[in-house]
Amino acid sequence: MSDSTISKPNKDQLFGHPKGLFILFFTEMWERFSFYGMKALLIFYLTKYHLFTDVDGNLLIGSYAALVYAIPVVGGFLADRYLGFRKAIVFGGIMLVLGHAGMAYEGNAATQSVTGEIVRDNFALQVFYLSLAFIILGVGFLKANISSLVGELYHEGDKRRDSGFTIFYMGINLGSFLATIICVWLGETYGWSYGFGAAGVGMFFGLLTFISGKKYLLGKGESDVPELLNKKTLGIKNEWLIYALSVLATLVVWQMVQSHSVVQNLLIIAGAASFIYIVYYAFTQLEKVARERLIALTILIVFTVIFWALFEQAYTSLNLFADRILDRGEIAAGTFLSLNALFIIILAPIFAWLWVKLGKYNPNTAVKFSLALILVGLGFGSLVMGINASELGKVAIYWLVITYFLHTCGELCLSPVGLSAVTKLSPVKIVGFMMGVWFLATASSEFIASILANIASVDTTNGTAPDLNLAKQSYLKLFEYLFYTGLGFGVLLLVLSPIIKKLMHGVDKELNS
Repeated sequence: MSDSTISKPNKDQLFGHPKGLFILFFTEMWERFSFYGMKALLIFYLTKYHLFTDVDGNLLIGSYAALVYAIPVVGGFLADRYLGFRKAIVFGGIMLVLGHAGMAYEGNAATQSVTGEIVRDNFALQVFYLSLAFIILGVGFLKANISSLVGELYHEGDKRRDSGFTIFYMGINLGSFLATIICVWLGETYGWSYGFGAAGVGMFFGLLTFISGKKYLLGKGESDVPELLNKKTLGIKNEWLIYALSVLATLVVWQMVQSHSVVQNLLIIAGAASFIYIVYYAFTQLEKVARERLIALTILIVFTVIFWALFEQAYTSLNLFADRILDRGEIAAGTFLSLNALFIIILAPIFAWLWVKLGKYNPNTAVKFSLALILVGLGFGSLVMGINASELGKVAIYWLVITYFLHTCGELCLSPVGLSAVTKLSPVKIVGFMMGVWFLATASSEFIASILANIASVDTTNGTAPDLNLAKQSYLKLFEYLFYTGLGFGVLLLVLSPIIKKLMHGVDKELNS
């Protein structure tokens, strides 16, 4: 945005910010409404309707979530090099609407015979898998690029940028909060197609908002190479060729989401290759300070994988725990997922104030990351106490509320400075690569989360756990393990924090200022 644009507050601004920010706010709010609304229902849809085992349901969600975080690297690349942010977001939005529309098709419920044999509607399942593929590609084109477009609305050095991103991220949490109440209630009360359909309607509104608000983006986010997009290859405009190849890519993702071993192997190969390249680059291309900063960043990324692997139990083991073990009355199990977004809305301003108030006592980045791990571990400790206190009955609601409170506090210690750390600790020439590694690490943590969730897998009959006490013991085993994992790695990082701070060579002060 030019300085002359900023000088017209009544015409081009709203509440002191570009009007385009609020177009992006509502687009992202509806997109996250659709994403989290669908994800909140997913494990119940798989285990209760299609009668998946806990293990198969967890692994499918792990593969799906891993791909959701891996594909934005490709979507971001195509937007940077060819499409521009705006066209990538519109295309991603269309893919998401199609994916969510497909999710609304239920088919026939699976049946289980007295001998335990399960008959499923395989056509409905293939429609479901294909719908997930469309959603994965859609998120890949939309998610990373809409955040980048927020940044483009502010000129370099504009002091409103940080508050603009804060407003934008409130849209994410508002969408998540509403989705995990509305979509879950519709899905659990009236049928899965209503819950998934509501998520699709939300995405349609998001796409409509973005397209109708184009004029408020002031020409930002357009392609840098429009002439290249208009050129033809094999008789087809390059722009349409990108779209066509991306749609064809859904066929590959359609198969991948059904093959957990393929996703796992790809994550292992990509992770190993990334680590080898980082080590090579650090010791052959960088001088001492830049090399040590890159080493510090790599260590922090490894610990974030552990944090998110524990935190992301929310959509698998914690969701099933709420459904089977929690004494929740008439409250739908998935509704408890809204606590995370609610606590973020309440606590984010408090944490921001606290870090400033602490001044020179503000913990360094490594200490904040260690606190995040300890807090996520303590969250599972709350559930261990709850299960042990429940004796033969179900677990009281407040133990899970405490868990989400502690997990959210952990998230607020780690997430706000995470992406900033990538941009400030990475050497200039590989910032994009390291951002890709960050997303790859998040994708890996999603897959690891599904494997961890399988520790608490419970044998079910027609989608329900018949033996309450046996199920409680399974969840107790998992939560004890996660409690000690969070605390153990949190303390380890706390011990390493002075070394990591030294390796950062002053960048830590910028991150915590």
